[in-house]
Amino acid sequence: MTEISPLRRRMIEDMTVRNLSPATQRSYVHAVAKFGRFFGRSPDKLDLEDVRAFQVHLVAGGISWPALNQIVCALRFLYGVTLRQSDLPERIPYAREPQKLPVVLGADEVVCFLEAVPSLKSRAALTTAYAAGLRASEAACLKVANIDSSRMVIHVEQGKGGRDRYVMLSPQLLGILRFYWRMARPLHPVVLHAACRSACAASGLGKRVTVHTLRHSFATHLLEGGTDIRIIQALLGHRNVNTTARYAQVATSTIRGTPSPLDRLRLEVTPPP
Repeated sequence: MTEISPLRRRMIEDMTVRNLSPATQRSYVHAVAKFGRFFGRSPDKLDLEDVRAFQVHLVAGGISWPALNQIVCALRFLYGVTLRQSDLPERIPYAREPQKLPVVLGADEVVCFLEAVPSLKSRAALTTAYAAGLRASEAACLKVANIDSSRMVIHVEQGKGGRDRYVMLSPQLLGILRFYWRMARPLHPVVLHAACRSACAASGLGKRVTVHTLRHSFATHLLEGGTDIRIIQALLGHRNVNTTARYAQVATSTIRGTPSPLDRLRLEVTPPP
C-alpha cells in the first residue's frame, strides 16, 4: 500500500471536516499531486510563481477552462486552508470561461430523444432527469424512499454542493416509475451517459444531447411556460439566480413573445405606395 504523505493526509482531513464531497476530494488531491509532479517537489515547497508557471503550462497544453478552474480551486484550498497562507488564494486567478448558451431540445425533440433510448430502465431514468431537472448522478441515485407520492415531490439528497432539495413529482412520471423502474437497484451515471449516446445516434436529432441537456431543457421549458425564475432556481438547486437567469437567453418562445420597442413607434421607413 502506498504511504500517504503528511501533506496529503492533512489536506484530506481539511476537506473532510468541511464536508467536501468524495468526488471533490479526489479531484483536489489529483490536481495537487499533478502540480507537485510537474516540478518534482512537494507542493508545500512551491510558491505563487510556481503556480503561475503551472497555469501557463496547462493553458499551453490546451486544457479546458472548466478543468483549469477545478485545478485553481484545488490550489486555492491547498494554500488557503491546508498551508494557512490566507493571502495567497486571491492571487491565484480563475480562468475567464467563455460563456456558451446551453443546448436545449424542443418539446417534440424531447419525445423523439426519449423514445430512442434503447433500455426501458435507462429511458425511465432519463425521463426522470427531464421531468424533474435532475443531474445524471441525482437521477441515477434515486431510491424508492425519495419518491413521496402523498405529497407528489421527489427528495433529492446531497445534490451538488451537498445540498438537499425537493422537486415536483409529475403524475405521469410516477406512473412510469411504478411500471418500469426498479429503483431499489439504481443505475450508474455511466450507464445513463451511454444511453444518451445511443439515443443521439438513433434519434437523428443532429444535436449533442447529454443528461444535462435534459436538465437545461427542463429549466427552459418551465421558463417559457411562465414559471418564476426564483422557483426554477430552487428546483435546479442553484446557489445564485444569475446561473438560472441564463435560460432566459435560450427561452425562444419568451424571446419571440417579447415585443420590440420598434413596434410601439409610428414609423414609416419605406415610402408609401
